[in-house]
Amino acid sequence: MSSNEYQEETVLSGSGSNGSSAKRSEMTITCPHCQREHTIDMAKIPQNAHRARCKICDSRFELSDAVQTQEAFKPVEATVPHASKKTRSIGVALTKGGVGKTTTSVNLAAGLAHAGYKVLIVDTDTQDQVRYMLGAKPKAGLSELLSGDLLAEEAVHKARENLWLLSGGRSLAGVKRMIDRKDFGGEQTLSEAFKALEKSYDFVIVDTSPGWDSLTVNVLFYVREVLIPVSLEIMTLHGLVEFFRNVAAIKKYREDLAIRYLVPTFLDMRVKKKATKFMDKLEQHYAKYLCPPIRYNNILSQTPMYGKTIYEYAPGSKGAKDYQELIRNITGNERLFAQK
Repeated sequence: MSSNEYQEETVLSGSGSNGSSAKRSEMTITCPHCQREHTIDMAKIPQNAHRARCKICDSRFELSDAVQTQEAFKPVEATVPHASKKTRSIGVALTKGGVGKTTTSVNLAAGLAHAGYKVLIVDTDTQDQVRYMLGAKPKAGLSELLSGDLLAEEAVHKARENLWLLSGGRSLAGVKRMIDRKDFGGEQTLSEAFKALEKSYDFVIVDTSPGWDSLTVNVLFYVREVLIPVSLEIMTLHGLVEFFRNVAAIKKYREDLAIRYLVPTFLDMRVKKKATKFMDKLEQHYAKYLCPPIRYNNILSQTPMYGKTIYEYAPGSKGAKDYQELIRNITGNERLFAQK
């Protein structure tokens, strides 16, 4: 960036500060695109700067839209956004099955809720696995909302403190047929139904089904961020390339859609050579999206039998710790889940 450009724009490269910063005049700038918080010294901002660039997501925005002045660090509780802030919508997607999409969706949503965020988890799969994993018994779900049979507040089920569910199920097959019969705008069905609904939540996490159908397309026309769980096997890597192509096709019509996170799953260091080989390939081709992996943990597969999340069933397990690290990465808040 040239010196002239720097006078008009400040670059946000990180967040946090050291102990001496309490004596300085600080401000917190929250990127409106990725919601990453950057705590910086106001003296370091050029006097006539009016725009900022986030180095996390490379987005540019007006400083006046994102600045909150403060004298020192905020407590952890204050970093939890109110529902009046812009809702972050994240689709957990990959067209290949068996990569841990539902496990990731449930434990991501439950962890965010445990951290104090208001979260809606949406199941767009006919297998309805999310409600089983949460031990929930909703009377209605996504089908009734999209078909217009029920209002949003009637279709949504409260599954935990701060966590609400729009369940899937076999009736979604009829919803897919309804979407396919639309002459125009079928891909916007989910977005239209969620316009008023999402304002009540900080995060909307959408679990998708394997394959490429009308509901998956609807999810990608609704969410702004995509998280891709990737099991460390060759067929998944082939499916990953194809999925990137499909998302690129959607982006021609949805400029604000972005793949943000690629999460390796089932990392098994008992077969270290194989695991390292696949991790190296992901690092080589997808480093900008790559998150710390979710290690293989048999306990994760046991939790659905009890209708519990990993934090309820085994809070000290590797699975719980790995998903907490993912949540810290997504929220940009390294102090979440810190030991008191």
